[in-house]
Amino acid sequence: MIPKNTKWILAFMALITFSIEGNAQLFNKKKKKKESVKSEQKSNSPFKKYSEVITKEAESDEGLFTFHKVGAKHYFEISDDLLEKEILIVSRISGHVKGLNFGGAGMKSRPQQVIRFQKKDHQLLLRSVSYNSVADENDPIYLSVKNNNFEPIIESFKIEALGKDSSSYVINVDDFFTTDVPLIGALYDSQRKAFKISTVDKSRSVIVHGKAFPENVEIRHILTYKGSELPDNQLTGALSIEMNQSMILLPEKPMVPRNFDERVGYFSIRQINYSSDAQKAESDRFITKWRLEPSDWDAYNKGEAVEPVKPIVYYIDPATPNQWRKYIKQGVEDWQKAFEKAGLKNAIIAKDAPTKEEDPDWSPEDVRYSVIRYIATDIQNAQGPHVHDPRTGEILESDILWYHNVMNLLRNWYFVQTAAVNPEAQNIKFKDELMGELIRFVAAHEVGHTLGLPHNMGSSVAYPIDSLRSPEFTSTHGVAPSIMDYARFNYIAQPEDGIKNFFPKIGEYDDWAIKYGYKPIPNIDLPEEEEPILNEWILEKAGNPVYRYGRQRRDPIDPTAQTEDIGDDSMEASELGIANLKRIALKLMEWGTEPGENYDDLQELYNNVVGQYNRYMGHVTSNVGGVYEYYKTSDEDGAVYTHVDEEKQARAIAFLNKQLFATPEWLIDPAILSRIEEEGIVDRIKALQTRTFSRLLDGKRVKRILENEALNGANAYTAVEMMTDLRRSVFSELRSGKEIDTYRRNLQKNFVEELGNLLNTDNDDLRSTDIPSIAKGNLTLLKVEINRGIGRQSNTSSRFHLQYLSDRIDQLLNPKG
Repeated sequence: MIPKNTKWILAFMALITFSIEGNAQLFNKKKKKKESVKSEQKSNSPFKKYSEVITKEAESDEGLFTFHKVGAKHYFEISDDLLEKEILIVSRISGHVKGLNFGGAGMKSRPQQVIRFQKKDHQLLLRSVSYNSVADENDPIYLSVKNNNFEPIIESFKIEALGKDSSSYVINVDDFFTTDVPLIGALYDSQRKAFKISTVDKSRSVIVHGKAFPENVEIRHILTYKGSELPDNQLTGALSIEMNQSMILLPEKPMVPRNFDERVGYFSIRQINYSSDAQKAESDRFITKWRLEPSDWDAYNKGEAVEPVKPIVYYIDPATPNQWRKYIKQGVEDWQKAFEKAGLKNAIIAKDAPTKEEDPDWSPEDVRYSVIRYIATDIQNAQGPHVHDPRTGEILESDILWYHNVMNLLRNWYFVQTAAVNPEAQNIKFKDELMGELIRFVAAHEVGHTLGLPHNMGSSVAYPIDSLRSPEFTSTHGVAPSIMDYARFNYIAQPEDGIKNFFPKIGEYDDWAIKYGYKPIPNIDLPEEEEPILNEWILEKAGNPVYRYGRQRRDPIDPTAQTEDIGDDSMEASELGIANLKRIALKLMEWGTEPGENYDDLQELYNNVVGQYNRYMGHVTSNVGGVYEYYKTSDEDGAVYTHVDEEKQARAIAFLNKQLFATPEWLIDPAILSRIEEEGIVDRIKALQTRTFSRLLDGKRVKRILENEALNGANAYTAVEMMTDLRRSVFSELRSGKEIDTYRRNLQKNFVEELGNLLNTDNDDLRSTDIPSIAKGNLTLLKVEINRGIGRQSNTSSRFHLQYLSDRIDQLLNPKG
């Protein structure tokens, strides 16, 4: 029975049931009287007899609905009482092809979607359900929402026969799983284009097997595509991908959702609630979380930590190597303390998967079980996706994908970030105990995702640099307040600091985030009833950087919310990091080689040193034109968005001029380079510099610098100042007469071309700003300086170079039509 006063449940349940003309957006009304299945059982029935379709040779598996295999044909038998019910369908790639995508086996090929089966005459229709728009069925607007969010029909199945007791329908599903149905397909349009896919070959597409469980049905099938630019095995002209389709019944009683707040990091779902009393189409936004309810409310209300009715349980894939199992389990159960602080003990547990003898019915594909799957590929990754109820955000199940080669990624990270001061990292192969702890760290991070936590890139800035150089502080705090930051390891620590712990850990922010998402609040029927309590919790932490959430962005605008960084000052932290990279570079020949082996590991580690160095350049660059983003509500003081101050931006440019645009000669080690490549160092240095120039002089960044100047006047670091500081550093030889070497000649050419791009941009928006004017002014000044500098050069290559640049600037200033 749906409580009459439970508005949000009515809003959801109004969408569940309606006629064929009905809409998927609207939840359950009172159930309409269904057509009598038995009425179809007449002598002139349009259906075959059950025994003619599901013959004695049928292999049948009963569950949510029954899966039948009869010879080469496959059938679903769907009971009458399952019609109109919401079923979640999750499409995953189970048989991966090298080069197909980065995710590998287990990766979702489509976002999770909701379907329902409906009967229309002699057919079952498969309809796609959306929860983007909702309304209370008692509101007049209900009908409009219903009519303006009409469900698409994905497939129409002919009813082949009625069930034995006339309470179910039998449909053939071969075509559905062997043709290219977009709802459950393997490829996106971009992949089709890249691989030049022409069609799906139905003759080479098959259903592999099906398995039914009480709450879900799993189907494995292979789709074979024809293409001419395939990611692997191109000679075959065929791309076969094995898919796994999970069909999961949504909970009959929806969970009371918890509202999202942008000041705390959670994955979330969003819906437009047309029954809201706001004078606009207002969105409801709920976090994704597991349903953890206290088993003893009386004890919980007395302040005791109690066990949940149903804890989160992760099973370890039987394919997981024995030496790593305990570390993965520890990574799961490291979250127990955070839940205990939220009033729930033993809320998350790790177990070995039962053997066939212990439980012959256990399967990792059963939606009742969450599994950490061990995947044997060369992909260097791990990921923690989850499946959730789109009505409320309730997490129903999660399978963490653990790729074997993540160990190589961990080795490289730990080596380049700590080997300068950490003897345990000064080897090609780590001891099992060390690798185990690295695995434990990644497991805890991925489990955090499955609990609903996204990356918190604003966490690591909370720990000052001097704290990260303190043995006492790092022994108890790690490197950041959140394990969900991409903080990795302590690259700031110097040899004289005596640091012993270089690892991240589940920290203060993580404890706080679990409290926000999971601490039970008694006597709650509607999510809005919790809002005053949740806001009070947040305000208690406001202003404390330890509890700050900073969202992840592909190109970070906020320099305090970046990936891979630690510490509260990008320039100082990167300076210390580079000092350590220089120490490692001097020892690479010793630490990166083994007797009798080739130089593959040396090459990989050297490339990781270069990659880490490039990250530091990115960390610093983000300060230029940067804008801090600190989420606040109207009951908090201060601005949400603040420009990075003038002094810090000027320091960032000075850092880049010193560490990058003055050739980083420490990377140019002939002893290493002569063993790993026949050529490449000149292009490598050029790529590092070019990439940073492109980021610095990106139109969006320069526009932010101009806006800062417009808003803050003399207190802003201006675009003219930035260009002047760069020009004088990049062309310092014009004043000294010093020979311009190959690396610097490349650098100077690139700077001129970047200015030319800004001057002659095709972007109408940029053309109407000061950016072309500033670019033209700098090119004009530069031409004068170059012409003066030519006379100071005694080196022939340097003179030729400057003469070329003088002519090139003329071309850029006066382009031919």
